[in-house]
Amino acid sequence: MKKLATILVFALLAFCRAPAQIVTLELSLDQDQFLPAETLPVTIHVINNSGQNLHLGTDNNWLTFNVKSLDGNLSVVKQSQPPVAGVFDLGSSEVAIKHVDIEPYFNLRQTGRYSITAFLHIPEWNMDVSSGPQEFDIIDGAELWSQAFGLPVPAGVSNRPPEIRKYVLEEANYLQRQLRMYLLVTDETGQNIFKVSAIGPMVSFSQPEAQLDDDSNLHVIYQTGAESFLYSVFNPDGTVLQQDVYDYLNSRPHLGLDSSGHIVVLGGARRVKPSDTQLPMIVPPNAVPAQPNQ
Repeated sequence: MKKLATILVFALLAFCRAPAQIVTLELSLDQDQFLPAETLPVTIHVINNSGQNLHLGTDNNWLTFNVKSLDGNLSVVKQSQPPVAGVFDLGSSEVAIKHVDIEPYFNLRQTGRYSITAFLHIPEWNMDVSSGPQEFDIIDGAELWSQAFGLPVPAGVSNRPPEIRKYVLEEANYLQRQLRMYLLVTDETGQNIFKVSAIGPMVSFSQPEAQLDDDSNLHVIYQTGAESFLYSVFNPDGTVLQQDVYDYLNSRPHLGLDSSGHIVVLGGARRVKPSDTQLPMIVPPNAVPAQPNQ
């Protein structure tokens, strides 16, 4: 009798897990190393092979995340639930894709190794489905340059001192194989990080050249290859305003001033972007109106 009861328990557990086997949840990361406070986007695939339509996204708890430290001595504080609400129906044999930046919602400022797991709640079945864990590292960068600056004061306000922020350029050895340049925008102390932006790859011997213009925008140029340089302009919020690639041609690209006193790149040759050229419209021959005989 006891053996029969055990068999019935296992059969019931197998029945309860069945929906989780026909609705699967997959989580992936574009990279597995990040700087503290860097954007940490995850991609979720919900695959429905249940033979039923699923009604999802009715609240903010249909998709949740758990992040834990793998180092044993770190704790990860979940500051709030990422906003994922948005009602949709997922038909059988369909796949839903969701992109979520989890960085603002978890305290991931300490270097170490972590894992993240996603959980899908299916209200119709009162069932939770989990993804496999994905591991990633929070790594430190090496500071190459920094400059404090005053945040531009809004128009009409002139009787208060400006807020002080700091631009910091760091290099990080991504996956121990590729150096990358990053921009950090912090407060005056460097403790409060407002934004981290990956600028691009770099060579080990490259030293960035950086200048601030009258609007406190940062202009930076550095070497990315044997004869290539990347020029970028960022505003005080860390948003990229302009980015161009220059090649070493007759002279090395570097920052300077034009005749109006504006910061520009002198030397080298800027690579032409596809958006710089206006190509003619191509139409099939039968779409061209016939020309009258002259």
